[in-house]
Amino acid sequence: MSKYPQQKRMLIAIDCIVFGFDGENLKLLLIQRAIEPEKNKWSLMGGFVEPDESIDDAANSILKKLTGLEGVYLEQMQAFGEVKRDPGERIVSIAYFALIDIHQYEQQISHEYHAEWFHMDQIPSLIFDHNQMVDTARKKLRYKAALHPILFELLPEKFTIPQLQALYEGIYDSVFDKRNFSRKILSTGLLIKQQEKDKLNSKKGAFYYKLDKGKYNENFHAFLNLIPNPDHLQLI
Repeated sequence: MSKYPQQKRMLIAIDCIVFGFDGENLKLLLIQRAIEPEKNKWSLMGGFVEPDESIDDAANSILKKLTGLEGVYLEQMQAFGEVKRDPGERIVSIAYFALIDIHQYEQQISHEYHAEWFHMDQIPSLIFDHNQMVDTARKKLRYKAALHPILFELLPEKFTIPQLQALYEGIYDSVFDKRNFSRKILSTGLLIKQQEKDKLNSKKGAFYYKLDKGKYNENFHAFLNLIPNPDHLQLI
């Protein structure tokens, strides 16, 4: 028996925005929706919160069911609750965004729901308000990336300066001068140079680096001077 008999039913959904980096480009993971309305159209990973689970548990279980991904960086973003956002029923969706190194998880991806990576410049029209969710998540990511080491969730443990620059350019939709970027990133003192080189992308090769997480936690503001435009730091 309901303890709130005067209240009408409303469903709670979860939608996951999964960003990935393949070493060259920032990408978004999408699936084809399996049910009506908008069946077979491109969609974020979504599902409903069950009565016996928390929203965090629901986000993780939905992501695993639809993509096979688990153990990834997943952060709650915000709720989307326009009255007619879903033509099927009154639904409030809580959006999460995930960050992964594509190569680290490529064997884990399930293709049951036709999961596919899209370059950020080639995202198709998505169902409902999912394009708005992606735009909001990207702005949130830009803000968070300037203040926290979350971008390193998108990189392998060892990475090159060109890879890091490509990631920053993808996040902030800007082109950085190579010499200036390299000079600024090394001047932070937060990267540990490795002996090995990546020789797959150039004859000369580029040295690998690792993030010094201890120093980063003490001096994360050192990365702020990498941001090309102060407007990118506007919190939404």
